[in-house]
Amino acid sequence: MDLSGLREEYGRGGLDVPDLATDPIEMFERWLQQSVDAGVHEPNAMVLATSTPDGRPSSRMVLLKGVDADGFVFFTNQASRKGEELAANPRCALLFPWHPLERQVRVEGVAEPLDQARVEAYFRARPRGAQLGAWASHQSRPVASRAELAASYAREQERFGADPSDGEVPVPPEWGGYLVTPDVVEFWQGRPGRMHDRLVYHREGDGWAVGRLAP
Repeated sequence: MDLSGLREEYGRGGLDVPDLATDPIEMFERWLQQSVDAGVHEPNAMVLATSTPDGRPSSRMVLLKGVDADGFVFFTNQASRKGEELAANPRCALLFPWHPLERQVRVEGVAEPLDQARVEAYFRARPRGAQLGAWASHQSRPVASRAELAASYAREQERFGADPSDGEVPVPPEWGGYLVTPDVVEFWQGRPGRMHDRLVYHREGDGWAVGRLAP
């Protein structure tokens, strides 16, 4: 496949400093809402990039499950590869790829585990199937086959019951969440001729400084 000619010309809009909100979280929430309103598929999907202490990177898609003045929240198995890497090196990056709007948001920051009360509150709100799956899957660990996964799920379903009337499914000991506190947040808007707009918030004391990057 020849990919050299596969391209699109961007031109849905522009972005300048007067367009920005006072802080990046407010600006992010504005763009996120516009993505929801535009019908973008899974607008809360984000690429999470982590690395080992010696700099070996890895990335994967996860779902944003909360955003507030403190930062960005997601949940996962903390014994997974990403959990182990965050425990050793909490610096990470997030990327929100909103292709239909010719936009992306890049975040650099530090992840810290959420307290157990917040983890339990979110776990209770998950569908029962997802709760059972959290017990059945030892994320990032090798499995012999799909049948092995199915058998593990069936065991947990038998153990806890398939229906909410069977009682609550407890939070697995390996399962938790993280708050990513941002240091840098970049808002990227596609422009014609690859002259894209890239406006960046950098944390500066108790506030934020804003600059522009060349595309």
